[in-house]
Amino acid sequence: MDSFLFLSPWIKALHVISVIAWMAGLFYLPRLYVYHVEEARKNHEMDALFQKMERKLLKIIMNPAMIAAWIFGVLLVLISAAIDWGQIWPWTKLVGILGMTWFHGWCAKHRKAFVAGRGLLSGRRYRMMNEVPTVLMVLIVVSVIVRF
Repeated sequence: MDSFLFLSPWIKALHVISVIAWMAGLFYLPRLYVYHVEEARKNHEMDALFQKMERKLLKIIMNPAMIAAWIFGVLLVLISAAIDWGQIWPWTKLVGILGMTWFHGWCAKHRKAFVAGRGLLSGRRYRMMNEVPTVLMVLIVVSVIVRF
């Protein structure tokens, strides 16, 4: 993999861009769910509009961004000698990444529930879940920057 080291800055840049796009979606989709459950359920046209916005955000932005973040992240791990797996930080970062991936799946599951018209949480509950990616982001950033 040493022959690919010259690509490292590009892979890093693409990884960061992918993560930013993914995080934007992880922050925004649960917020859309709040508005959807509180407002759009009263109006069929708004319900259809929210479903369209949620589907496009998930399918066009979040899914490709998550896949790209994983691909570029794994490539960085493979070509980088800077990760000391004997330290705690790579493991806490990995826990955060797995948590983000779980949350992405949770968001996708709830979008399907909106489509089916069942199993919806309250706006308050979606607001609370909207904090999950923030907590995971803090864990990941502190892990990488502080390297405890």
